[in-house]
Amino acid sequence: MADVKDENEKQMEEVNDLKMSRTEKPEYEMDFSKIRDCIVYDAMGNKIRFGDIYKNQKTVIIFVRHFLDFIAKDYVEDLGAIPLEYLQEANVRLVVIGPAPYKFISDFKKETGYQYTLYCDPDRELYQKLGLKYKMESVSLNASRHVKQNVLMGMIRNTWKIMRVQEWEGDIKQQGGTFILGPGEQMHYHHVDNNAVDHAPINEVLQAAGVQPVSFPRDPRVQEV
Repeated sequence: MADVKDENEKQMEEVNDLKMSRTEKPEYEMDFSKIRDCIVYDAMGNKIRFGDIYKNQKTVIIFVRHFLDFIAKDYVEDLGAIPLEYLQEANVRLVVIGPAPYKFISDFKKETGYQYTLYCDPDRELYQKLGLKYKMESVSLNASRHVKQNVLMGMIRNTWKIMRVQEWEGDIKQQGGTFILGPGEQMHYHHVDNNAVDHAPINEVLQAAGVQPVSFPRDPRVQEV
C-alpha cells in the first residue's frame, strides 16, 4: 500500500510540475521590504521614495531600457498616447522609470511626447532588487506591437544622438519590466522583460489595471468606431 501511495504522490508532483511549466508568467515574489525605501529621481534631481509612488493609488510602473534605445522610445511614445481621462476614470497612475541620469528626463519626454510621471534610477538599484534582467540578445522587431521604426533608421538616430551628447543614457544591457502596485503594498500584475522587445503589451497592462484599451498603430485589437 505504501508503494502505491508513493507512486500516486509522484504522479501528482509530475502533474503539478507540468502545470507550472505551462504557466504564462513564472512565479514572482515581490519583497516590498527591499524596495520601499529605494530612491528614484525626478527631472530636478529631487529624491523620491519608491514606496511613496504606489502608497495611495493603484499605479502602473514601467521600467524601460536606456534612453538612447529607439525601441524604448517607441514604447514610451505609445504610453504617452494613453488618454488622461482613461487613467482618471480608473483612478490609476502611470509612472515610467529609466536607468539614465535624471538630467536626461526632460529631453526624453520631449522626444517621446510622454507627459506623465517619469523618474530615473541611475544606479539601477531598483532594477536589481526587482530581479530585472541584465543581458543582451538579438531580437526581432516583429515581436513587439509598439516598435514603429525599422532597425536601420533606429540605429542611425541612436548613433547621431550618442555623437551629439557624448554620453550614454543608461546601461545598454539592462532590461526592463512592468508592475501594477498599490494602493499600499500589493501587487496586481508583473512582467519581467526577457529582452528589448519583450515589454508587456500596453493594452494587456491597461486591462490588468482596469483601464480601457487604446488603439495603437501596430496593435489592431482596438479600433476606433
